[in-house]
Amino acid sequence: MADTKGDPKSVLEFAKKNGVQMLDLRFTDLPGLWHHVSYPIGQLTEASFEEGFGMDGSSIRGWAAIHESDMLLIPDPATCILDPFTEVPTLIMIADVIDPVTKQRYDRDPRYIAKKAQIFLNSTGLADTAYFGAEAEFFIFDNIRFDQRENCGFYFIDAEEGRWNSGREENNLGYRPRYKEGYFPVPPTDHYQDLRTEMALMMQQCGLEVECHHHEVATGGQTEIDLHFNALLESADAMMLYKYIVRNVANQYNKTVTFMPKPLFQDNGSGMHTHQSLWKEGKPLFAGDGYAGLSQLALWYIGGLIHHGPALSAIIAPTTNSYKRLVPGFEAPVNLAYSRRNRSAACRIPMYSASPKAKRVEFRPPDPSCNPYIAFAAMLMAGLDGIENKIDPGQPLDKDIYDLGPEELKKVPSMPGSLEAALDALEADHQFLLKGDVFTEDLLQTYIDYKREKEVNAMRLRPHPYEFALYYDI
Repeated sequence: MADTKGDPKSVLEFAKKNGVQMLDLRFTDLPGLWHHVSYPIGQLTEASFEEGFGMDGSSIRGWAAIHESDMLLIPDPATCILDPFTEVPTLIMIADVIDPVTKQRYDRDPRYIAKKAQIFLNSTGLADTAYFGAEAEFFIFDNIRFDQRENCGFYFIDAEEGRWNSGREENNLGYRPRYKEGYFPVPPTDHYQDLRTEMALMMQQCGLEVECHHHEVATGGQTEIDLHFNALLESADAMMLYKYIVRNVANQYNKTVTFMPKPLFQDNGSGMHTHQSLWKEGKPLFAGDGYAGLSQLALWYIGGLIHHGPALSAIIAPTTNSYKRLVPGFEAPVNLAYSRRNRSAACRIPMYSASPKAKRVEFRPPDPSCNPYIAFAAMLMAGLDGIENKIDPGQPLDKDIYDLGPEELKKVPSMPGSLEAALDALEADHQFLLKGDVFTEDLLQTYIDYKREKEVNAMRLRPHPYEFALYYDI
């Protein structure tokens, strides 16, 4: 983010110094898509940071009905950056959403939920900071075609790196990762070193702290760029900017990026492993002398993630496509257990460093289709519930999952197998999310109803292309 000291006066000085002509305000809908509205920079004054800018919220997914649709967008000066992609100098700020009648924060604004989670954490006295570090993966394709009508339904993916790219005969030089063998090959097999570097440098230019980037396991240009951990709200803001940068850099090179978890059959899907830890007064609370160097508090936090894992899945793996990824055999974290070594366990304890400051839990089921504001908030609430109720996470799953016998495997609980089952789990288990009014019954019911109507039922109604292969001659 720009060095504006986070106050309105310095934002205006920054805009003047950089010749800014347009203001672009960003906000997030319930499923997690960034939206924006632009104003001539002359409309931004110090008063704007209290009075806000009016907008109609009735067309935003999961938001207000049309009779109560007036909203105010209040710019957050701490999020000020220059848009690196616009021709005209444009100032971006993330906005908080306010009800103009009550002047209260709008309960369905996902960013407000993240802020309430941080406030609730402070109120517990357990910790004052929850750090989140998300590792989002995505695919880089050259061309994507898809449609769904009454009489047809199809998709077609073309990618420079795809082994299924048999339709391209020109300039086909043959260096492509094999299925499930895309992890860390050097160029020319890794086609996107320079493109990823440009994405990473653009992120740094916008104030994000990049740790590393690399090719991921799948073919089709699967990529991971890791950001340094940050406090919950800042980490969620960063993930929204991350997606914006990645898509736009790719677009400049006539490429297209998807954060869809499982676009390719028989290859690894994209996850968003999320590292989490609690701190108080500058000291890490997850380090101790327990399993894998964890404290008892950390083990209870893990117990909360595991216990509430099925309910969390509706928020952290929130699409029907998410459950094409969460299947055994693709390094998928389907087992609700913890381990310092087993990547099929939902909770992994990284052992790269012995430093107490590096001690954290990596929750692996989330994928990058989630809304980071509500996903991070929900994971924090589950962990805090685990601490409050001293939920025992059970024994670690340190054996290779494929070496377990049927009886042992039955004892290991697993993630839901579908979005429908995940929504059922959330409906049955959500009291932990309501503490401190972080989530509300209204918000959760709106979310569940939206997902059921717009996604689960919409998918159920449509014939699948593979059904024709299975049943056309039945």
